[in-house]
Amino acid sequence: MNRIEKKFIELRKKKKKAFIVYLTAGYPDLKTTEKITLQLEKGGVDIIELGIPFSDPLADGPTIQNASQKSLAKGTNVGSILKLVRRLRKKTDMPIVFMTYYNPVYQYGIQKFVKDSIGAGSDGIIVPDLPVEESEELVKASKKSDFKTIFLAAPTSTTERLKEIARHSSGFIYYVSLMGVTGARENLPGDLIASIKKIKRMTAKPVCVGFGISTPLQAALASRYSDGIIIGSALIKIIDKGMADKKYPAGSITKFINSIRKAIK
Repeated sequence: MNRIEKKFIELRKKKKKAFIVYLTAGYPDLKTTEKITLQLEKGGVDIIELGIPFSDPLADGPTIQNASQKSLAKGTNVGSILKLVRRLRKKTDMPIVFMTYYNPVYQYGIQKFVKDSIGAGSDGIIVPDLPVEESEELVKASKKSDFKTIFLAAPTSTTERLKEIARHSSGFIYYVSLMGVTGARENLPGDLIASIKKIKRMTAKPVCVGFGISTPLQAALASRYSDGIIIGSALIKIIDKGMADKKYPAGSITKFINSIRKAIK
C-alpha cells in the first residue's frame, strides 16, 4: 500500500486531519530543504510536497516564484531532487509528493520520471498545469506502480469535471480554495464549505484544501469539513525571513507549525 493511503487510514483511525506542507526543493538549498523536512515531521506534519522548480510557474504567487527562481539559480533539477528524496528515505517514512509543472516531467520522460521517482522514494505527484483530460499517459504510467496522481479541483470546476477529477485522482484530491495563484490571503472564500461538501458527496477519496491558508483560524475552518489542509507560501515567508537574517529559523518554523497543528486537531 502506498504511504499516502496508509497515512490517511492512520489519520482517520485517530480522527485527525492531514497536515500537508509544501516546500520548494532547493530553497534556500537542498541541504536546508532536507533539514526543514525532518523538522516538519517532528512538528507533526503528515505529508510533504516537494516542489520541483520550473522557470515559468504559472500557478504560483510571488513568494513561491521567488523561491523557485533562487533554487533554479543554484542548479536544482529533477536529478538532484531525486537524490534528496533518497537521502530523506534513510531518515523518514513520511509520505513525499512531488509538485511541479508538466514540462519538467515531459522533458525527463514520463515513464522514466515515474520509475525514478518511485525508486527514490516519492509517493505521488501533483501537476497543476496538466488537465485531467490530458493526463492519460501520466496516469497510466503511475497506476502500474501505485504512484499517486493528485489532481486539482477549483471553485470554477463544473459538476461533470469534478466527477472526472474524483475518478482519476488518487491519494487525495487537492481542492484549490480560491481563484488565482498560490499565496497567503487574509480571508478564505465564503463558499468554501459548500464546495468541499459538494466534492465529498462525489467520492470517498480524501479532499484536502490548499491555496491561501496562512493562519490557524483559516486552517481550522478549512479542516473542519475537509480531510486536511495544505500550507506553502506562509511557511516559505518564514524561510525568507531567516534567509534575510542569515540564520536558520528553527524557532519560527516550530512556532508556526505547532499553531497550525493545534488548530486542525
